[in-house]
Amino acid sequence: MKKLCAALLGLLVAGTATAAEVVVYSARNEQLIKPVFDAYTKETGVSVKFITDKEGPLMARLQSEGQNTPADVLLTVDAGNLWQAANAGLLQPVRSEALQANVPAHLRDPGGQWYGLSIRARTIFYNPTRVKPEQLSSYEDLADPKWKGKLCLRTSKKVYNQSLVAMMLAQHGEAATEKVVKGWVANLAAPPFPDDTKMLEAIAAGQCQVGIANTYYFGRLLNKQPELEGKLALFWANQGGEGVHVNVAGAGVTKHAKHKDEAVKLLEWLSSDKAQNLFADNNMEFPVNPKVRPAPTVAAWGQFKPNLINVAKAGELQSEAVKLMDRAGYK
Repeated sequence: MKKLCAALLGLLVAGTATAAEVVVYSARNEQLIKPVFDAYTKETGVSVKFITDKEGPLMARLQSEGQNTPADVLLTVDAGNLWQAANAGLLQPVRSEALQANVPAHLRDPGGQWYGLSIRARTIFYNPTRVKPEQLSSYEDLADPKWKGKLCLRTSKKVYNQSLVAMMLAQHGEAATEKVVKGWVANLAAPPFPDDTKMLEAIAAGQCQVGIANTYYFGRLLNKQPELEGKLALFWANQGGEGVHVNVAGAGVTKHAKHKDEAVKLLEWLSSDKAQNLFADNNMEFPVNPKVRPAPTVAAWGQFKPNLINVAKAGELQSEAVKLMDRAGYK
């Protein structure tokens, strides 16, 4: 009997210790998430273990591990990736009053399988020594022949541009969107760049005059090269229409989470007033929680009207967007 009681007590202690942790697979870099998870552990006593990698390998790992996975949460960037994870059966629905209150409806999965935790705006950038802001208006206008030889873009292989085109498909349909993308290709001043930073540097250097990028790349670049401030400026696109294309960094609870309750509590905390600046500010993103103000540097870029189409469309229409960009010659 004593041995049985001791064994049961050991199982109880082990279960309690295991419950006081949550395991995260993260496509967000360690330097961005470690301070956030450390703050959560300090506040709650719950240990957060995490593994970082690109979203593709992490999703492949979840698939191969199946119900044996140690992961409780998948944290990644872009709604296209989150939609892919949900569509592959890697996540489970979560119903949480706190998450629904903190995360606007268009920035979360309608089925509750993932929730945005920070907003990433993808808008127009220009060289103010060559372009006046009144000359700019929308993503679609960049297809106009007046921008021939003046436009720079990042490669279509990156999910950020795939999501932008997918949202344009949702807004305008296939024919109109393909016409725009073909116009972009015709206006290119140089072959598409491998990343937003190199593209922004090309605008500042005068290699082109306008381009499309995520705002946090702009913030990072000016931090490193403040001398570019007079050669690179931000313009909020489509303010006379549907609004700026927005996307998210976000997370969902894995299908086979061993610590589901702890995983949900972590997501609720990450979306809360107290944690939103900690999560978003490190990467110069916008808080997803509308009650929270962005960091002063981000706030200085000004307010904008966002596109309110649910960002899940970025995933639903991603394959169509890729095929369309291929047809249009957008490499």
